[in-house]
Amino acid sequence: MLELKDVSFEVTDKKGQKEILNNINLTIDDHKLIVITGPNGSGKSTLAKIIAGIYQPSSGQILLDGKDITDMSITERAKAGISFAFQQPVRFKGITVKDLIKLASGNQVTFSEACNYLSEVGLCAKDYINRQVDNSLSGGELKRIEIATILARGTKVSVFDEPEAGIDLWSFKNLIKVFEKMHKDIKGSIIIISHQERILNIADELIVISGGAVESVGTPEEILPQLLSDEKVECSCCKGDL
Repeated sequence: MLELKDVSFEVTDKKGQKEILNNINLTIDDHKLIVITGPNGSGKSTLAKIIAGIYQPSSGQILLDGKDITDMSITERAKAGISFAFQQPVRFKGITVKDLIKLASGNQVTFSEACNYLSEVGLCAKDYINRQVDNSLSGGELKRIEIATILARGTKVSVFDEPEAGIDLWSFKNLIKVFEKMHKDIKGSIIIISHQERILNIADELIVISGGAVESVGTPEEILPQLLSDEKVECSCCKGDL
């Protein structure tokens, strides 16, 4: 279980202190697929990076299975059981897909096991296992390879920051299937930062962040009608300004 207690985050710019997150309190249970959503600039990605340890909170506490991990670095949190997938996956020239999966797992994954992880994310293993993780791969391919590395790690908490960013419609449809299968098979929790309705619909629970604070928490059936209603109002306003 992941717990955030009164987590705040501030940055300093030319105008002084700027508050990005304000007293976030959340409990994320095991075996849940959680989607964090909200307007652009609301602090969603910042929250994801704080959970992963990329950013350190200005105040508050983060607990993983009751253990305080607030002051842990990203490497320490990775070892504790937290995975993080970037909006734009990193490319590693000179490293093969097989090597990347082995590095991610932290142990001696067999060739057959590495192939199985690729198959689970919808990639033909024989076509990808020996390819380099470089510019020859598309955004959708990289996304799925990154998910394969997270499956190989088998962590307690897997965080995905806007996984739909920069991929085509076909890859997006397959991405949904991958998350559904991952949710069914994985023992840990999955946290996805997204504003895509199809991803919101597969969640066990939605968390809406607005203005750096938690606005609402509930099931898609409870939260989505209001979100979609707000979106229609915003669109109507925009049309009136044109």
